[in-house]
Amino acid sequence: MLEGQVVVVTGGAGLLGASVCNSIASEGGIPVVTDVDIERAEQVAGEIRASGFTAHAVALDITEGTQIDQVIVEVQDRFGSVDAVVNNAYPRGKNFGRPVEEVEYKDFCESLSLHLGGYFLVSQRFAMAFRSQGHGNIVNVSSIYGLVAPRFELYEGTSMTMPVEYAAIKAGVVNLTRYFAQYYRRDGIRCNAVAPGGIRDGQSEVFMSRYDAMCGNKGLLDATDVVGTVTFLLSNASRYMTGQVLTVDDGWSL
Repeated sequence: MLEGQVVVVTGGAGLLGASVCNSIASEGGIPVVTDVDIERAEQVAGEIRASGFTAHAVALDITEGTQIDQVIVEVQDRFGSVDAVVNNAYPRGKNFGRPVEEVEYKDFCESLSLHLGGYFLVSQRFAMAFRSQGHGNIVNVSSIYGLVAPRFELYEGTSMTMPVEYAAIKAGVVNLTRYFAQYYRRDGIRCNAVAPGGIRDGQSEVFMSRYDAMCGNKGLLDATDVVGTVTFLLSNASRYMTGQVLTVDDGWSL
């Protein structure tokens, strides 16, 4: 499905990112695993290579434009081109996730700058490279909380919360996607997004039970349940799609 495609994945050493990288490799593509944690990125790439596929790891902070440019050049030099980028990193400020009454202005702005600003910077730098080579594909990872209002009742009686910064960031990713899709639509560059529901990652039993009851079949997803949609958006099967946001949430947001 992705035969020979070179795909850069930001946050590629994380839960979803690693699954995306493995899916790219299994579909015949070449994942470039980028992460601020180069040791974890090397581990993910090494595991992919041990399975008989090609993978490459590079350190990347998505808030550093110079680093992004260097990654693009390194990948182009190594593989001849770069076909796509998956914006999947999850940077956030040190006070991210406080109750809304306790969020200070500087902390709110810090997380938006790191996360949404980082997605913008990656999209900007890769789009310029894609325009020069005549083709390219951007896939952004948003969230159902970028599309619908939070359901705060899920978190009552738990230590979890739904951060106000996260809602603003992921809603911003949706329109950032549409902006880049419209701006570059005549340059051979596509830009789409996936909006996953909750992904299982050690949440409390109370939360999981409530969340699962709102879904159709499975409830909370595994990371591997989302990668098929990302792979589709990277593939030629979606070559006439741009500016779209695909929801994968087992019916939670209905």
